[in-house]
Amino acid sequence: MSPARSPAGVLFVALALATSACQAPPKPVAVAEPAPVTTPQTPGRLTLDAATADKLFGPASGVVSILDVPNQMHYGQFVWNDAGVAPGAIRIRVDLGRQLISVFRGGQEIATAVILFGGNGKETPVGDFPILQKAADYHSVTYDAPMPYMLRLTTDGVAIHASNVREGWATHGCIGVPMEFARRLFAEVKLGDPVEITDS
Repeated sequence: MSPARSPAGVLFVALALATSACQAPPKPVAVAEPAPVTTPQTPGRLTLDAATADKLFGPASGVVSILDVPNQMHYGQFVWNDAGVAPGAIRIRVDLGRQLISVFRGGQEIATAVILFGGNGKETPVGDFPILQKAADYHSVTYDAPMPYMLRLTTDGVAIHASNVREGWATHGCIGVPMEFARRLFAEVKLGDPVEITDS
């Protein structure tokens, strides 16, 4: 099975061929009885094999499971489920094309949210960034605006922070996430944790 998330955060599981929301699903075909599952799955997540993880997240991503998000997420919504996930290295992946942020602990996705990002000449940069600074109660001098639970990514001010995540809004290059998601993320990460921003 090949899990894939649509741009709006919907998770689809298709047999042999992933389909998008605007395509008709493939016609049913007879399939052999599935082999017994030897690795138990944590409720609320889908285990990925290495080939599927590489296809979805890039070569050698290290992703072993993603959250099972059964319904389309909307602006301001998020899912956080770290039940049964052991302590481990944190990695954040921001997908501008899909408008999603994913938080991984030890290769297992523990959280995902719909985001805001930069526009109108203040685009969010793509690349790999370490968390340079944390400030729970930060106020931007440049824009005279609060940026709660700020996680600075660049020396020129791009950060992940709590925002009013709603349709039609953008940031000045930052990644805006819902307030409660930001609070939990702030508690989870440490300085130096890697953040990958992609535009797939």
